[in-house]
Amino acid sequence: AYHPWRKGPFELFGIFIDTEWRSDWKWNRVRPHVRDLTGKRVLDVGCGNGYFGWRMLEAGAELVIGVDPTQIYLMQHLTVRAYVRRADLSARNYLLPVTLEATPPLDPFDAVFSMGVLYHRRDPVAHLRSLKARLTSGGEAVVETLIVDSPPALYPPDRYARMRNVHAVPDAATLVGWFESAGFHDARIVDTNRTTIDEQRRTAWMTFDSPASALNPMDPTRTIEGHPAPLRATVIAHA
Repeated sequence: AYHPWRKGPFELFGIFIDTEWRSDWKWNRVRPHVRDLTGKRVLDVGCGNGYFGWRMLEAGAELVIGVDPTQIYLMQHLTVRAYVRRADLSARNYLLPVTLEATPPLDPFDAVFSMGVLYHRRDPVAHLRSLKARLTSGGEAVVETLIVDSPPALYPPDRYARMRNVHAVPDAATLVGWFESAGFHDARIVDTNRTTIDEQRRTAWMTFDSPASALNPMDPTRTIEGHPAPLRATVIAHA
């Protein structure tokens, strides 16, 4: 009833929720590069159903606040939360159904994650500045986004890999430059990865189009629109 399930997977009572993304694979790539989360307050921007929040708590975070305005993801989150047996964990992973800009004032966070959000923003540098404003001095930003593997940066006039709301896909140097423009220090790309149809795909729990239909079947280095095929990059930077 809560289709589409995009971030996961989850297993409840022997029911395997086979989500569009194998988000556990992404977490396993990102986690070795992130500072120790023990006792930390974490903000997860564009959190979807809050999957990564559970992994952050598992890694020792004291509190995770996720923000995502999509109502169906809130319902997924509340469903999973209802069945978490350890009440102390359940009480420390929250989802606010709002955008980052509409998030009420909160105490600064030790770490801010923004995974799969930056390329949807019309002003990427403004988004990064908003992340920085939510961090403590010296706090860590973890940003995962689409990039192209060589200059120049791409600003799709219409769709990109069938997605309607992709506004900017930078090359690596442009991406790091955005962080510097936003006032971050020590920005560095710690991981790049080309998403395969094993990691993001259509399932019984997410029946919409997924990457298999987004690439040119005659040339997988190009999108169906003829743009360079996407990579995903993770950047770590500090306020």
